[in-house]
Amino acid sequence: MAGLRIAAVMAVHNRRELTLACLDSLRAQQLAGGTLDVFVLDDASTDGTAAAVLERHPDVRLLRGNGQLYWNGGMRRAFGEAIAADYDYYLWMNDDTELDDGVVELLLSTERELREQGHGPVIVAGTTRHPDTGELTYGGQVRLSRWRRVAWTLVQPGGEPRPCETMNGNTVLIPRAVVQSVGNIDPAYVQQMGDFDYGLRARAAGCEVWVAPGTVGTCASHSERRTDLQPLQRELARLWSVKELAPRPWLVFTRRWAGRFWPIYWLSPYVRRGLGLVLQRTPLRHSVSGVR
Repeated sequence: MAGLRIAAVMAVHNRRELTLACLDSLRAQQLAGGTLDVFVLDDASTDGTAAAVLERHPDVRLLRGNGQLYWNGGMRRAFGEAIAADYDYYLWMNDDTELDDGVVELLLSTERELREQGHGPVIVAGTTRHPDTGELTYGGQVRLSRWRRVAWTLVQPGGEPRPCETMNGNTVLIPRAVVQSVGNIDPAYVQQMGDFDYGLRARAAGCEVWVAPGTVGTCASHSERRTDLQPLQRELARLWSVKELAPRPWLVFTRRWAGRFWPIYWLSPYVRRGLGLVLQRTPLRHSVSGVR
């Protein structure tokens, strides 16, 4: 692996301690003769993230956002800066992911092994686990079924690499050959779906997506069910917001990947959530005769 140039890219916003822990784990990685440059897009953090990053890791290439880039825009900007410098590999990172020792070497050796077996350009996704429970949180994804075109389940990692359809963007190794075919993250997305879309675009371009053996580090899940219900109008507005399921990016994703019945797939989560919210607010009524 001597002479390899790798660029790690991440977008950060107001998670100073998590960001620093992520960068510490990156800098602890041992590479056999290669280099690992880090591109960090700080999206106008107000908690001192940018200053803390430069103080602890002055060699990081720090980019500044306007506070409106979110994950997709921030990653697209950082990824684009790295692509312009033409690296051999690009490592996507979420700033709340803390890598185990030896992970970058694991991802590189997995990609090399698959390539030597005759596979085409390969994206390698790492699987993360919850820091407290050990439960698997993010990694490679496959569709639940042929009928649920945009519903996904996590691939369980094993002792050998396993194929998947797409991936979460928490820890992902992307070789130059994939970038040359796919390009950057699509600007149609804002906070979510850009990583899933990238994996699917890669496969459509003749590349492959695989899951590395075992787990690569810790990252808490952000999909826990919320119980602090707000007024119905506010809950619906939150569903349509950038951080949940904004209608326009979701339309792009379903139209691109859900097949001919994409309008149904596009509409269904809004209908399900709306009905669920209404039912949660409807008092239980007994219809048995004589009970009021």
